[in-house]
Amino acid sequence: MNRLKTLLVILSLVNYLTVDAQEDSGLQLGIAPVDGGLQMEDYWVWGSSVVKGKDGQYHMYASRWPKFLPFHPGWMIRSEIVHAVSDTPEGPYRFSDVALGYRGVQYWDGRSCHNPKIVKHDGKYLLYYMGSTHPFEEVTPDNVADFDLQSKWCIAGRWRKRVGLAIADSPYGPWERLDEPILDVKPDSFYSFLTSNPSPLIKEDGSVVLLFKGRSYREDELTHTDQFIGVATAPTYDGEYTVVGDEPVFSSEQFGEVEDPHLWRDDQGFHMIAKDMTGDIIGTGHHHGGVLAHSEDGIHWVLDDNPLAYTRTVTWDNGQTIKQGQLERPFVFVEDGQPTHIFFATMDGPGGFGNGTKTWNMVIPVVNNKKDLKSNKQR
Repeated sequence: MNRLKTLLVILSLVNYLTVDAQEDSGLQLGIAPVDGGLQMEDYWVWGSSVVKGKDGQYHMYASRWPKFLPFHPGWMIRSEIVHAVSDTPEGPYRFSDVALGYRGVQYWDGRSCHNPKIVKHDGKYLLYYMGSTHPFEEVTPDNVADFDLQSKWCIAGRWRKRVGLAIADSPYGPWERLDEPILDVKPDSFYSFLTSNPSPLIKEDGSVVLLFKGRSYREDELTHTDQFIGVATAPTYDGEYTVVGDEPVFSSEQFGEVEDPHLWRDDQGFHMIAKDMTGDIIGTGHHHGGVLAHSEDGIHWVLDDNPLAYTRTVTWDNGQTIKQGQLERPFVFVEDGQPTHIFFATMDGPGGFGNGTKTWNMVIPVVNNKKDLKSNKQR
């Protein structure tokens, strides 16, 4: 009997360790295919969003910028959004075309397009993104030594970040780009400095709920605050977007600072997955892991009882288990009403944007979607 009890304890422990902390997240992650996702030689690749097209193919939209630039902040002044295609959600994805690229310094998004989120609605493909511009000469291999976060390019490029929308009848384009952002800054608000990182959801009536990142000016009117997550709504995707309320839904004071929110919906309501910036929500032992929250209306949010969505430790199908240098920009792919895959931007190395040599977009299958994520209390 004692030997049987010991065996049961061992089996329970093995099962717990195999599932890791992700069992409590409501989205149990499987094994990541090494050859999945999207990689590109000579480019930093970051942040993907995937939609199944009318052609039955899977269409990924991702950010890329040339590797002669530092990873950070190179994206701020030279990112473009590319389109890649696969027969399966896992990939590998094949480069097809540049969806949104350089179009001139005079445009609000003329220099950089980043953070894509794709939605298919009513026969249209809607590509939400962050755009920016600056009035200076291009950064090239000849002057890149002068380029850093404090350089003129980045000061202007960061300050000009705004949320935009491009529209097409086909996943291959052509894309109609608007002359103005859909979500501009507002003085004396939590998004007075910039708007970025959009995550839209179009409801059955055609109205839109949009999570976004904002920063505000500090009192010195020169520097900016930490990140806030706000909610905007619109009556239609091409209607006017209005920020809901005067306060963010996530901040250092409200739950904790998060970034890269992704929004999806199922029969239980709205769900959000995001990156915990400080560990205030999921614990400092899971640095830059993922957070889960939920909402009945997409506007009023609470954390899940077990908010840890993922850690940076990934099990690959070649048998390796690796703590990724970075694991960010989570995107939950939903098919037939259920999450089936989570896509991430990832980096090699020990961690820190300056310590990696390679980035790519990876994918992990969702092997179990927990039934009830909503028995939670607001803290």
